[in-house]
Amino acid sequence: MSIKIVRFGTPREKDEGLRIGTVRRPPRGVRKEDFSKLNYYDVWFPNLSPSDVLVKQAQASEDEKSWNTFKRKFIAELKSPYASKDLDLLAALSHQSNLSIGCYCEDESRCHRSILKELLVQRGADVK
Repeated sequence: MSIKIVRFGTPREKDEGLRIGTVRRPPRGVRKEDFSKLNYYDVWFPNLSPSDVLVKQAQASEDEKSWNTFKRKFIAELKSPYASKDLDLLAALSHQSNLSIGCYCEDESRCHRSILKELLVQRGADVK
């Protein structure tokens, strides 16, 4: 059992499990009933996405310094009691079932999902 970190809209892998949408906004131009069918996500869970302000900051980051500023601020957001408990829940679930989380970004290293991955590993999650 484990959590897989994925890019939404990509083909699902065998035993990937439930895709959880850790994004601020649903995909544009896609009907809600098609989210799962088109390999975006099965359940929308924006609790673990950056705030609107930080999404804009991440999209505008062009160098390592601006990315690190975004990362520091996003980690601070995730220290809230609710987000912290959500991360703990996903980490615990990773030992009981397969699931995946992700985002639309092409480059995982410049996406909040890379930060979620780090935080889940720190919490003892089984991450593929």
